Amino acid sequence: MIDYKKLTEVMRRLSLEAGARIMEIYEADEVEVKVKLDKSPVTEADEAADAIISAGLRAAFPEITLVTEEQSRTHGQSADVFLIVDPLDGTKEFIQRRGDFTVNIALVENGVPTRGVVYAPARGRMFYTRDDGQSVEETGPFDHDAIGELREVSVSAPDNSALFVVASKSHRDQATDDYIANYAVRDMKSAGSSLKFCLVATGEADLYPRLGRTMEWDTAAGHAVVAGAGGSVLRFDTLAPLTYGKQGYENPFFIVTSPGVELRQT
Repeated sequence: MIDYKKLTEVMRRLSLEAGARIMEIYEADEVEVKVKLDKSPVTEADEAADAIISAGLRAAFPEITLVTEEQSRTHGQSADVFLIVDPLDGTKEFIQRRGDFTVNIALVENGVPTRGVVYAPARGRMFYTRDDGQSVEETGPFDHDAIGELREVSVSAPDNSALFVVASKSHRDQATDDYIANYAVRDMKSAGSSLKFCLVATGEADLYPRLGRTMEWDTAAGHAVVAGAGGSVLRFDTLAPLTYGKQGYENPFFIVTSPGVELRQT
């Protein structure tokens, strides 16, 4: 039996500890960038945050399988219940000093992200699911040991004749623009990392389509926050719920949405 209250407290604290270390490196004069086998960038901040979070989760929940982006090559097929971490989502945003990067920690149960935390240290925004599953935004002061002021968040009641859409800042392409053109869009936002999920969760955006490659650690925490705010994350091809624990942890294209949006599939 998982102690969700303890899990919430541990995930929140570890995200703050990792975020503090990330910001120390972010504010340094230079950041060393290496290239992983999949050609994606990795920095000292990714590795330091991964070490902090992994050690903390293994100490607190030794019985739960742990999957992290930086250790993904050591993982086999996932368990029915597992913790999944992207210690620094938005490495490109981090390298380019654009601020839209996050710490992502989530719990997946039987294919569904049920609890998660998304912390954007450079933006001063933190979103997570309480132990009862409701999503909240903590507005500071982000004390590691004491939870600050919270506000419950919920998805929008959208106007389908004037939608607010959020799209990737670093991965925008023609296919995404063509899909968005199917909707009556009042305004567009661009954001990096899992912050896009959180903008849907808070009602700041109605729809986020992702027609590009992502991995489960990129999306699980944001998915949990959206679900806890009343939203959905759906496969682009079938509009079925996006599930987790897939072979190789790779996602299909997907749509993050308020349930009031009249979805298109083309």
